[in-house]
Amino acid sequence: MLPKEIIGSEKTGAFALLDSIVRHGVKHIFGYPGGAILPIYDELYAWEEASLIKHILVRHEQGASHAADAYSRSTGEVGVCFATSGPGATNLVSGIATAHIDSVPILAITGQVGRPFIGTDAFQEVDIFGITLPIVKHSYVVRDPRDMSRIVAEAFFICKHGRPGPVLIDVPKDVGLEKFNYFSIEPGKVKIPGCRPISNLKSRQILMAAKMIQQSTQPLLYIGGGAIISNAHKSIKELVDLCKIPVTTTLMGKGVFDEDSDFSLGMLGMHGTAYANFAVSECDLLIALGARFDDRVTGKLDEFACNAQVIHVDIDPAEVGKNRIPQVAIVGDVTEVITSLLDVLKTNFKPYPEQFVSWQERINRWRQQYPLLVPRRSTSISPQEILVAANKLAKNAYFTTDVGQHQMWAAQFIRVQSKHWISSAGLGTMGYGLPAAIGAQVAHPADLVVCISGDSSFQMNMQELGTVAQYQLPIKIIIINNRWQGMVRQWQQAFYGERYSHSRMTEGAPNFKKLAEAFGIKAFTINNRQNMQSYLENAIHYPGPVLLDCQVTENENCYPMVAPGKSNAQMIGIAKPQRGTASNYSNKSL
Repeated sequence: MLPKEIIGSEKTGAFALLDSIVRHGVKHIFGYPGGAILPIYDELYAWEEASLIKHILVRHEQGASHAADAYSRSTGEVGVCFATSGPGATNLVSGIATAHIDSVPILAITGQVGRPFIGTDAFQEVDIFGITLPIVKHSYVVRDPRDMSRIVAEAFFICKHGRPGPVLIDVPKDVGLEKFNYFSIEPGKVKIPGCRPISNLKSRQILMAAKMIQQSTQPLLYIGGGAIISNAHKSIKELVDLCKIPVTTTLMGKGVFDEDSDFSLGMLGMHGTAYANFAVSECDLLIALGARFDDRVTGKLDEFACNAQVIHVDIDPAEVGKNRIPQVAIVGDVTEVITSLLDVLKTNFKPYPEQFVSWQERINRWRQQYPLLVPRRSTSISPQEILVAANKLAKNAYFTTDVGQHQMWAAQFIRVQSKHWISSAGLGTMGYGLPAAIGAQVAHPADLVVCISGDSSFQMNMQELGTVAQYQLPIKIIIINNRWQGMVRQWQQAFYGERYSHSRMTEGAPNFKKLAEAFGIKAFTINNRQNMQSYLENAIHYPGPVLLDCQVTENENCYPMVAPGKSNAQMIGIAKPQRGTASNYSNKSL
């Protein structure tokens, strides 16, 4: 921290901004300079010289927002990004929207034209406050530099209060330059009237939930990203150990429970495991923890867990009952709720795990009959082979993904720890994977970070190889290259009469190996099974950044799949069941 004698002396608005950010524990900022934000970057120069903060220069502002997002997801802290006015600010929009729908606390700070020019259509002026209103928790335009410290303190509080999310602060250029007598506000010293305490657990609701668990014979834990945000992995394990309830997670909840456990069913939903989807269709009690009943999870909503009573736990009261009316609704932090529930189960009620034995046996039969399969072709490598091999070599890594088939295969086959899975779930933002890997690697410089991308997604933000090269971030980039927009092609094949309109990516595609080498990054091309293992091992153990162009089977589809408008039990891409198991799905095999 800078010396205390600065307090009460004349400082600029830019100084107040940097001092406030540093006081809130920020160590890294991701950004790109420009005219309107230059006063802030000029001030930043001194703070970096004093080793009080480090700025990571990205090659596109969207990369800054995604990097800040992943920094936050992997640490639980607020990620910070900078952009200038006009196009710089609008380039943040996709990243802000990604953070908003996935409940990620990021602070986006944008430059703005000077106060006298606001509203005059000045050069590089846009109303970024208005543009982002639907995709942030709150927005500010700093009209007076004396408000800067308070605004920053409020922004950090709002970012993490209750359901986390992004906040935007727009700083006019002259506010950054104006001097005033500066007094700081310490973290946590602001009071915001609209931010009341979230958790007010009712013992009656906890008792009802405990009774429902005790009376159930086929319960299922359905766990979403709220459990990750709440750091609930330990309490969830304790609940499963006590009650022996099987667990399925959403894409956002991946990693919150040990995926190698006998009680783990993997991911449910559109590309979830067959046994998870059968389990949710047959359960008599669904315990939703930090999940929002998203359409990619539920399929046909009125047939989702239609035989089950529902306990819904979420910190956001707007989510409880939004898509499915629960029998027991509990608004609160997932960890706090599970802790209270465990206290009741251990004292007032004795769970009888033996009542769930037949349920677990039934699930195990589905697991054996409908496993996730790794195709092995004689002439080409399957994407699943690459991912399984990479996961064995990088068991404790942070995995980031882009969006598409490779994302779903990674979710199916890669096993991760809590907060080690970083993927754009709700918005499905192509181009997320590489800048997200940058954010995760900056946050965890000593840990292994692996980016799983597709050839189409990677081209959305491949300029961020420059950032990787500049800071020599030892990220391992695995491109699942099938020369298509893979998921688009799969949908065109299944639902649009095989009319492949503008989804083929062969023409104009770069040589990814040469591209990486042009940035000074080591690269390999994997195009046969003979070099797959050795190149993967070389990449994982290499001390610097590496790109692997994995040329895989072109027409591989991602199964199982729940078609739009169908229930979760109506999957395509699984084998016909044996007698006595769940029905209503295709006989198309993997």
